Amino acid sequence: MTPENDQRQFHRIFFNAKAELSCQNKQWACQLLDISLRGCLLRFQSPWEQKNIEALYALTLQLSETTAITMNLSVSHVIGNEVGFKCEHIDLDSISALRRMVELNLGDSTLLERDLIALCH
Repeated sequence: MTPENDQRQFHRIFFNAKAELSCQNKQWACQLLDISLRGCLLRFQSPWEQKNIEALYALTLQLSETTAITMNLSVSHVIGNEVGFKCEHIDLDSISALRRMVELNLGDSTLLERDLIALCH
């Protein structure tokens, strides 16, 4: 896929990290595959079998001892044990950390600004 025909509004950052997903007293350890300002892709040890597609999940991604990203997510798509999630809410501290992470990985502030403009619309 070339940049001219890429229809994504948000740049994905390939970031391999352990994360935790939770919903109503349940918790799942998972692997973060990629993340953007609009959502993320997670891999679980077994196929995703949660039936309530309208549930709201909380993702916690610990970047360091003092910095974490927490997002409220809804399921976007499921393929086996990989699940795409859409960000429904993110707090100010988390969006600041995520923005910095995206900016560092993109290496181009104009690409980040494009993502932020798309996020506002």
